[in-house]
Amino acid sequence: MGRITEAVKHLIIINVILFIVPQLIQGVDLQSMFALYFPENPKFGFWQFLTHMFMHGGVTHILFNMYGLWAFGTPLEQMWGRNKFLFFYLSAGLGAGAIYTLVNYYQFNGVYDQLVNIGLSSTDIQNILTTGSYNNQILETISETKLSEFYATYHTPAVGASGAIYGVLVAFGMSFPNSKLALIFFPVPIAAKYFIPAIIIGDLFFGMTKYSVGNVAHFAHVGGALIGFIIAWYWKQNQFKRWN
Repeated sequence: MGRITEAVKHLIIINVILFIVPQLIQGVDLQSMFALYFPENPKFGFWQFLTHMFMHGGVTHILFNMYGLWAFGTPLEQMWGRNKFLFFYLSAGLGAGAIYTLVNYYQFNGVYDQLVNIGLSSTDIQNILTTGSYNNQILETISETKLSEFYATYHTPAVGASGAIYGVLVAFGMSFPNSKLALIFFPVPIAAKYFIPAIIIGDLFFGMTKYSVGNVAHFAHVGGALIGFIIAWYWKQNQFKRWN
C-alpha cells in the first residue's frame, strides 16, 4: 500500500470534514440535505445520489469506510492514476445509490399496492407514512413487519461511502486476486479472489432475508460491487491507460 495517494487522501479529508463539522457547530444538519432519502420523501434531492457517500452515521462507520478507501483504493490509484480512480470511485457510489433506491422503490410499491387493494386511499396511506399509525385491521392482510419496513423506507436515509468502497474492493480483488485479506472477528487470511465474493454473497443473502443485523444498506453494497465489477472488467478487457 505504501504512501497514501492524492485522490484517496483528499476523499478522506472531505469525508472527515463533513463528519466533524456538524459535531462542532450546533445547528448544522448536513444529513437532511446530503443523505439519500427515498424519492417520495419531501427531503429527497437528486444530488443526494452523489452526496450521500460523503455522509456517515457514526465514528465506527466512517473509520471502517476510510480505512477501506485507504487500504484498497491506494493501490488502485497507483495503478490507474488519479482521474481514472476518481471516476471509478464516484461511479461505484452513484451506482450503489441508484440500485439501492430501485430495490427500495420495488419493495415500497409492493406494500403500497397491497394497501390500495384492501381499500385504503392515497390519503390513508400518506397518513400511515406521516404518523406511523394505522387501523389494526390492516394486520389481517399485511404483517406488522412489512408496515414497519414500509414506514422506515420512506423516512430513513442512506449514508456512507460503503457502496463506493465495495466497488473498490471488487476492483482490488480483480487486480490483486492472491492478496490475503481477513476480518477482525475472523482473523484467518484468505485470498482476495475468494474473500471478496464471499462478502458480497453475504450482503446479498442478508439483503434478501430477515437475518440482517442493524441498519445496513445491503443492496447499496451489492450495487456498488456490481458497478465496480462492470467498470473494472471493461477496463481490464480494453487495457485502458492511466488518466493523469
